[in-house]
Amino acid sequence: MRKWMLTVAVLALGVGPAAASSLNGRAGTMSAYYDGQLFTINFKELSSNAEMATLRHNHSINVIYMCDACDTSLPGSQAFVSVIDAIQGDGFNPLWQEVQILFNDPFPPRQLTSDTDIEAAAAAGEISLIPTNEVYRCAVLGPKK
Repeated sequence: MRKWMLTVAVLALGVGPAAASSLNGRAGTMSAYYDGQLFTINFKELSSNAEMATLRHNHSINVIYMCDACDTSLPGSQAFVSVIDAIQGDGFNPLWQEVQILFNDPFPPRQLTSDTDIEAAAAAGEISLIPTNEVYRCAVLGPKK
């Protein structure tokens, strides 16, 4: 009986907060739009030192657009789904810089589904684009099914 209780305790420790906060493996997967189609991506943020070095020396980084301010403010309390600007075969690089989208007054937040939509919204003054210092290693796993 005690061996069973010890096993349960060890398993509980392994899935505690430290394990839940890791973005390694499947824990780092999420949906993202690319040219109007949903894809599943896997990403993990680089360390602060690696982010700064990458931003200084790598000039072919892709962009992942996020809207943290939009979380639950879309119709139906939906969260904003990130948008990526490349997939394999279309200028893909596994390093991605986060760019935050801010909707300008009086425009309400809405889901954008491509980098073309984002560029048009920025040009029209609907949104502002704020590059961050966050860089991710990102893999596009395939279309969302």
